[in-house]
Amino acid sequence: MEDNYQKIVDKHTPKEKIFYNTFIAFITGGIMGVIGNFLIEFYESYMSVPAKEATVCMLITLIFLSCLLTSLGFFDKWVNFCKCGLIIPITGFAHATQSAALEYRKEGLVTGIGVNMLKLSGAVIIYGIIGSFVFSLIRTLVGLV
Repeated sequence: MEDNYQKIVDKHTPKEKIFYNTFIAFITGGIMGVIGNFLIEFYESYMSVPAKEATVCMLITLIFLSCLLTSLGFFDKWVNFCKCGLIIPITGFAHATQSAALEYRKEGLVTGIGVNMLKLSGAVIIYGIIGSFVFSLIRTLVGLV
């Protein structure tokens, strides 16, 4: 009985297009890199911002655009098409935070937005901090040897 059920499930489960999804993610991730580089060049050349500050301005611009497009409802549609090409860079982190804030805004500033804003992206922060600590500890120990 269970084998028949599994055969039916396998028959009706859509097959993932791994090559296609990887190709789209590669292309859109590359486009994100080009946009980031263009923004850095724009801030350096036309706004006369030094290179270090131009990189920060680029990050702020990408974060702002992803939050704006999330608020307008466009970012989710693009992520469905682009897969990890849009969601892995810093734009994905901003999207996750903005989405949670929008979802819980009716519950108020403190109990809604404040409590739930980092619900999706909080794990990234925690594991990023833990990972940084572990790798810096390893680097320190290796440097002592």
